[in-house]
Amino acid sequence: MNAYLIVILASLLAAWLLGLLSDLLNSRAMRPSIPPEFADVFDPATYARSQEYTRATMRFSGVTETFNTVVVIALILVGGFNWLDLAVRAPGLSPVLTGLLYIGSLGLAGTLLSMPFSAYRTFVLENRFGFNTTTPSTFLLDQLKSVILASVVGGSLVVGVLILFREAGPFAWIWCWGFAVAVSLGLTYVAPTWILPLFNKFTPLEDGELRSAIEAYAEKTGFELSGIFVMDGSRRSTKGNAFFTGLGKRRRIALFDTLIHDMTVEEIVAVLAHEVGHAKLGHIRKRLVTGIARTGLIFWLMSLFLNSRGLFDAFGMEHMSVHAGLIFFFLLYTPISLAMTVLSGLISRRHEFQADAFSARTTGDARSMISALKKLSARNLSNLTPHPLTVWLEYGHPPVLQRVRALKQRVGAA
Repeated sequence: MNAYLIVILASLLAAWLLGLLSDLLNSRAMRPSIPPEFADVFDPATYARSQEYTRATMRFSGVTETFNTVVVIALILVGGFNWLDLAVRAPGLSPVLTGLLYIGSLGLAGTLLSMPFSAYRTFVLENRFGFNTTTPSTFLLDQLKSVILASVVGGSLVVGVLILFREAGPFAWIWCWGFAVAVSLGLTYVAPTWILPLFNKFTPLEDGELRSAIEAYAEKTGFELSGIFVMDGSRRSTKGNAFFTGLGKRRRIALFDTLIHDMTVEEIVAVLAHEVGHAKLGHIRKRLVTGIARTGLIFWLMSLFLNSRGLFDAFGMEHMSVHAGLIFFFLLYTPISLAMTVLSGLISRRHEFQADAFSARTTGDARSMISALKKLSARNLSNLTPHPLTVWLEYGHPPVLQRVRALKQRVGAA
C-alpha cells in the first residue's frame, strides 16, 4: 500500500459512490405531474413510462458500474496486472509487440466482460420499452466489427505511442500528442465514407420537399454540404436523431429514417439548423481545439509518471514498462478525467442553448424547434426533471424542459 495505490483506489470508489448518489437524487427528483409545457405530447401513461425507463436505466447503470469497479479493484489487489505482464513476456517478443499483446489482452477481456451487459441492455431493457429493433445477428456483427476496428485503429495508435515513448527521448510526449491528433483528425475525415458505412446504410435523400427545404436553408446560411443522407437507424432502434459527419468540404448531413417518419419538414429543418449553429458559432472548432489541448495535457502528465517506480509498486509489478505504465496512468488520471468531463459538459450545455437560439433566429420559427424537441423527448422517453447533480455529471445537453422554456422566452420576446 503506497500513496499511488491509495489515490487510485480512493478515486475509483469516489467515482462509483458519486454515481450512486447521482442516481438516488435523480430518482427522487422525478415529479408526479407532467410539466405543462409537455402536456400535449405526454399523456399520463407515457409520462409514467418515461420515469420507469429512467429508473430502469439507472438501476442497470448502477449494476454495470459496480461490476466494473469491483473487477478493476480486484485485479489490482490480487496482482492481476503483474500476472498478465509476466504471461505476455514469456514468449520473448519485442517490447513493442509485448506491449501490444498486454494492452490488447486487457481490451479484449473488457469487451468480453461487457458483452453480456450490452446484450441485456439491447434485448431486455431497450426491448421492454419498445426501442429495440436489433436482431441477434446484427448485434453480433456490430460487436465483431467493433473489435476489428479497435484492433486496427487502436492497435496502430498503441504501437505508435509505445515506439515514441521508448525511442523519442524526453520530448516523446510531444511526438505522441502530434501522432494521436493526426490519427484522430484522419478518422474524423474518413469516417463518413469508410467507417460509418460499416455499421449503417446511408442513402442520399431523395428529391422532394424536405431536400429542397434543407438545401434552401443551407444556401441561406452559407453552409456548404457535400451531401444529405438518410441513415437506417430503425435497423437498431426506434429512437430518432440527426447529425453532421466529416470535416470541411466533406461535411454531410445524416438523418435517421425514424426522424423523417415522425417529424414535419419544418421541424427537421429546425433540428438541422441547430446543428448548423454549432458550426457557424464556432462550437465545433472550439471543441476540436479543446480536445487537442486535452490530449496534450494527458500525454504531458503521462510522461511524468511512466517511469515512477512507486506507481508500478502500487500494482505489484515486477517489471517497469511503457505498456503497463499507460494503463496505470489512466487509472491514476481518474479524478482529473472526472473534473474535465464536468467542465466539458458545462461548456457543451451552454453551446446547446446557443445552437437552439441560432436555429430559432435563422429559421424564424422557434415553435418548430420546440415541437421537435418535445416529440423527440416523448418518443425517447426522456427524463423531463433530472436532478442538477446528474445533469452536472452526465449531461452534454441541457434538460429538454430547460431548452423548451428558453425557446419559449424567445417566442414571447418576439
